Amino acid sequence: MSTKDKEKDKVKRKRAIRSEDRGGSGDNKKSKTDGEDTKVSLFYAEEEEVLNRDPQEDLEMHKAACDEIRRCIADVRKLKSAQGKESAIEEKRIQATLQFIILKKMNRLAHIRCKKVREGTNEAKQKIDQHHLQLENLLYEVTHLQKEITKCLEFKSKDEEIELVPVDKFYREAPKEISKPTETEKNLHKQTLARLDWELEQRKRLSTQLQESENSKEQIENEIREKRDQLESLQPKLRDILQSTKPVQEYLCMPFDKICEQHEIASHLPLPLYVLYMQSSAYKEACDKYLTVTIEGDYQAAKGSNWDNMVLDEDSDSETEEQEKAKSKRRRKTHDERHSTAKDRIFRKHPLFITLEIRCKDGSSLQLSFTYIVMLNIVTVGVKVQAAGDTNLNSISGGDLLSPDSILDDLYPGDHGNNTPNPANHYDLRRVGSTDFSEHICHTGKPYRWAQWLGGLQFLADTEQVKARSTVSASYMQETIRLLRQRLKARLALLKQLISLERYSVPVSSEHQNLFPTKILSQLTSWRRSTYADFISLPYTQTAIDSGLAEEADIFFTAVVDRGSAKLTSQIVLKPDYPSSAPFFLVHVHWKTERTGLTDFHIREVETEVNVHWDELIQGKSHDQLLSNQLQRLLVCFDVYLETEAQNMSFEGPAEIPKEKIFPRMGKGPQRSKPYRYNPQLSFFLHR
Repeated sequence: MSTKDKEKDKVKRKRAIRSEDRGGSGDNKKSKTDGEDTKVSLFYAEEEEVLNRDPQEDLEMHKAACDEIRRCIADVRKLKSAQGKESAIEEKRIQATLQFIILKKMNRLAHIRCKKVREGTNEAKQKIDQHHLQLENLLYEVTHLQKEITKCLEFKSKDEEIELVPVDKFYREAPKEISKPTETEKNLHKQTLARLDWELEQRKRLSTQLQESENSKEQIENEIREKRDQLESLQPKLRDILQSTKPVQEYLCMPFDKICEQHEIASHLPLPLYVLYMQSSAYKEACDKYLTVTIEGDYQAAKGSNWDNMVLDEDSDSETEEQEKAKSKRRRKTHDERHSTAKDRIFRKHPLFITLEIRCKDGSSLQLSFTYIVMLNIVTVGVKVQAAGDTNLNSISGGDLLSPDSILDDLYPGDHGNNTPNPANHYDLRRVGSTDFSEHICHTGKPYRWAQWLGGLQFLADTEQVKARSTVSASYMQETIRLLRQRLKARLALLKQLISLERYSVPVSSEHQNLFPTKILSQLTSWRRSTYADFISLPYTQTAIDSGLAEEADIFFTAVVDRGSAKLTSQIVLKPDYPSSAPFFLVHVHWKTERTGLTDFHIREVETEVNVHWDELIQGKSHDQLLSNQLQRLLVCFDVYLETEAQNMSFEGPAEIPKEKIFPRMGKGPQRSKPYRYNPQLSFFLHR
């Protein structure tokens, strides 16, 4: 077959395929309108066909068409690779193309079937929604009917709100013309009407009594008003009489007006300060004429606010926040600002405070200001020291002895006032972001335990709410005032001694002169204040630290004593409660060699003589001169130590340390202890 014949055969086959796709032969041609009707009828015929066809069979037909296409493509490839005939290849192509027609039909049927399913689903959803709406309407009607039924069941008549007398009491007290027992005992309705009639009669009678009582009350009020007017007219006259008696009050030291004013202000004190004022005033009147008690502060602020009912609420600073919002809605409080506001509230003081002025006979005084921290329920103390007017107390080494921060520390053992004594305060402080109360002492004052006792407060570990009690305050008042006055006297006496020691002169009063020999050759050449860090840096102080004889809260001094080439350096430790606790001396001697109590038994004897036998240095009421007396004894013991040591040494030429003291024996016992004890009657030194 020639090439032209092959091309003509291809054209004929294409025309035949096109005529099959159009659904009819070329002889049955139709108009344009008839073609559109045919397409519409075919579309709806396919919808009907979808209903009659099995989807599984269509799926199998689809798979078969796909397999046939794969097979034709494979055959075409084999034919091309084997250089087969073009007619065979064209035949395979036509077969594959016919399978694509089947795939198109399957695709249309699949889309129609999917559309049918969606329409069915939407119709089912609409039916469900309609039924659900009907159900909701029915449930609403049921709820409405139930509410109406409940209202009907709960309906109460007005007579049910009236509390009528019991039935037996009604028949017993009501007259028979109202109770009618023959008619009402068996008829509940008539019985209720009769009880209501009796209630009406009773109320009429009570109304009459009320009117009579009101008339009587009005008459009594008029009498009271008249008497009040009379008393008010007497007030100016009484004021004039009191004014005229002021010279008499001043002459008799009876400030009646001031006492009345203080008593009126005291009614607005918080309970702990009120207990403190009451007990201190009573103690002043009974025992201590040198004690002054006054109430100070803002009386109007204390009178106008309800300070007793203030409560810390970390979640509600409502009033403050509302004011801030009113001023500026855009600005919001930060986390730090809220905590700062809470801290200001928790450390807020009561506007009234009590001042105790404790005076001494020499004119010096100790002023204590007791304030009350409302939220924390504690009493804090502020201190002010006033020395006598003619006293110059400028000391370099003791400048802080009268400091308000430390003068009252350790008044009772272990009470330094750095932490709050109320256990509940630790939780309150944690809520506002603070853990250490000592950071706020500069603003609040120190909450000493004895201050809480004077206010009647006594905190225990297992108590939740503590109220002030007068018995607690009364049991500690006298002892605390005595300790406070004693502390002031001791610090002033210590300050005077330090002023003299800074001039290298050991002050010894005339009543103590007989405790020491007349001639003392060792001299104080240096006196200075030291610190705890300086103390612990020395190698011979570790034993004292380990035994608890020296602590960081103590007061430290360094004294240097010279005699010839010998030099004694003493570390002196004073407890805050000096002179109740005697000063503690540690000695270091530099003479030819370095000697301390750790290396030299005789140095240890010197320390024992000064530290242990200090009670021999107190005569009468001279307890406050203990430091000077101990230091004077240290000078004497240093003389004895050097003179006894020099006697045991062999040397040529004149002696550096001549013997000036009298002691019958140089040494005693296996340790060859030295005679440090001075006998004032015989004027020589003996062994202990």
